[in-house]
Amino acid sequence: MRIRKLLAQAAIACTGHILLAHAAAAFDLTGVWVTDVDACDKVFVTEGNRTSFRPDADMHGSGFIIEGGHIRGRMASCNVTRTKENNGVIHMLTTCATDIMYHDVQFSIKVLDENSISRIFPGIDGMELTYHRCPSR
Repeated sequence: MRIRKLLAQAAIACTGHILLAHAAAAFDLTGVWVTDVDACDKVFVTEGNRTSFRPDADMHGSGFIIEGGHIRGRMASCNVTRTKENNGVIHMLTTCATDIMYHDVQFSIKVLDENSISRIFPGIDGMELTYHRCPSR
């Protein structure tokens, strides 16, 4: 009887953890994001199931790709190590790699609508960049 009670408590704890983790990541960030939605085809190219940056992407705007726990930019690739939502802002701690080094970056965004977000730069008041999700390819 005691084992059943322990198993039931463990199941409740696991369910609570899963629900909390899902609530913190309720907004799906997966997609291709760009500062000017009209430039999606000038910044990104999709071959098969893989989207990447065009060689001259910087000429047409800034962007990044989010796939699961990974964020890819033009110059760096990052793994999300921790996510927390606070007052409508999603804070992600990432470990990023460039061609020459690794470093940790805080990546914070505010959801504006289903296809628009604003990247916030902690410590720099008023500094925000708005990104739009490119239409599905």
